[in-house]
Amino acid sequence: MSEFKAAVAEQQFVLEHIVNLAELGVDDDIIEAVLSGAGEFAAGEWAPLARIGDTEGPRWSPEGVTMPKGYREAYQAYVAGGWGTIGSPEAHGGQGMPFALSAAVLETLGTANMGFALAPTLTVGAIEALAHHGSPEQQALYLPKLATGEWTGTMNLTEPQAGSDVGALRSTATPRGDGTFSIKGTKIFISFGDHDMADNIVHLVLARTPDAPAGTKGLSLFLVPKYRLDADGNPGAPNDVRVVSIEHKMGLHASPTCVLAFGEEGGCIGELIGPEFGGIRAMFTMMNNARLNVGLQGVQVAEAATQRALAFARERIQSPRASAPGAGSVAIVEHPDVRRMLLRMRAQTQAARALVYLACGQVDRANAGDAEAKLRLDLLTPLAKSHATDLGNEVASIGVQVHGGMGYIEETGAAQHFRDARITPIYEGTNGIQAADLVGRKLGLDNGGAFQRLIADMRADVSDPLLRDLITGCEDIARNLLAADMDDRLAASTPFQTMLSVAVCGWLMAREHAVAESGTTPFLRAKASVTRFYLEQIVPEALGLAAAASAPAARLYELDAETLAA
Repeated sequence: MSEFKAAVAEQQFVLEHIVNLAELGVDDDIIEAVLSGAGEFAAGEWAPLARIGDTEGPRWSPEGVTMPKGYREAYQAYVAGGWGTIGSPEAHGGQGMPFALSAAVLETLGTANMGFALAPTLTVGAIEALAHHGSPEQQALYLPKLATGEWTGTMNLTEPQAGSDVGALRSTATPRGDGTFSIKGTKIFISFGDHDMADNIVHLVLARTPDAPAGTKGLSLFLVPKYRLDADGNPGAPNDVRVVSIEHKMGLHASPTCVLAFGEEGGCIGELIGPEFGGIRAMFTMMNNARLNVGLQGVQVAEAATQRALAFARERIQSPRASAPGAGSVAIVEHPDVRRMLLRMRAQTQAARALVYLACGQVDRANAGDAEAKLRLDLLTPLAKSHATDLGNEVASIGVQVHGGMGYIEETGAAQHFRDARITPIYEGTNGIQAADLVGRKLGLDNGGAFQRLIADMRADVSDPLLRDLITGCEDIARNLLAADMDDRLAASTPFQTMLSVAVCGWLMAREHAVAESGTTPFLRAKASVTRFYLEQIVPEALGLAAAASAPAARLYELDAETLAA
């Protein structure tokens, strides 16, 4: 991707003024060095492989998955550079830096090559699950290798018959009498479930022990390596984990999405992570991390699409500007509607980044023992996952539009961003599931106190009248939803989730605008203009969602299913 350049200045600005990373004990020079180094690495090693990852993709054979040419070497360079260690625990070989800073590094990698970046994304989640729920022995054996990226991690929930209904999982774990379990079952949609870039792959697998209760209460989490470890902790014999196939997908072609069969020959051995029947609690440690990182993927694809569209618009000469018809043809960036699209792309990308980084900062504060940060993180997670991925799709689509007919031609690369983005509102809990979680659980956290404190913090900072109206509208609708029955809550959940997300983004963009509006550098002048665009043109759109966010479920059921399909 020739247009790629790490958004270092933008990342630093958000880390300073939204996350307030200085409070977490990281000096500005370290932040700049990490972000700049990650940008140079991504531009040199990962970005050049984005096209081949999309056009050729991984290859499956009965022996496993082979990545496209150059991927193994680029991944090994990632490991050698220590990029996986930035946010990993110091006790297990990591650098112990804030999660928010490691998220910024992951954003850079994913902007350069979104499909490739899924490998470290899933590994980060496996590290979180083991760090919080693994035994000391498991942590000592696995975390040092996962922290460096020498081994990668996966999350294995979905099965063919279950989809998003985790309680319907059928994979089994039978005690072997020595503290380990025989694992048997099939999992689908496993990102980087197999590849040839690392020496081992650590699968975290949800399964049922004998006589386990039905539903999610009967699930336990198991550590299942691709290769069993020998007496020295090194990969040894294969562990009866077979790659049945890889999916043929719309996008994210650089990421092998695998169907995995565990224990077909009766020789798949796993270890329990945490207590029996504690699988959902342990898995949600990984899942919540993954949801923030999927939101970060929305930022990645939006940034990549914006960079590509800006480069094209500055180079593509077409037609005189309407206000100066005799002046000759100009670059399309000079045409008002193209300029509107580009400003919208930048504004939505910056809003998504601010929202996701804010949530990542709450992770760091929650890990330090801040109970209020934990509540705010729980409230922000469905917003960060859903809204940032919705914006990634919107921005990628606009990017195709900026290219015109050339955007529909694969060679320009604009279509790849659009295809890559489409999965993000679906996996790790669809955005509809996020909305259901928001209105079903998160609004009621601390008896509604967590939501009210967020509203109060936003209102205290905001003077813009439209943004204040939006905040008040969210508060009023939330109050009504909490008093409504569940069908009415769910019917309104998605438009309400978008309203609240825009309110939070508007709050953050207003904070950024207050810093930037008196600046004289090109960066600050651009920041002030983009944030003003967001407040003037995007915030008012969200006010129009109030009717949908207040409509009862009865309207959705006026037609029966047969009439609806007629």
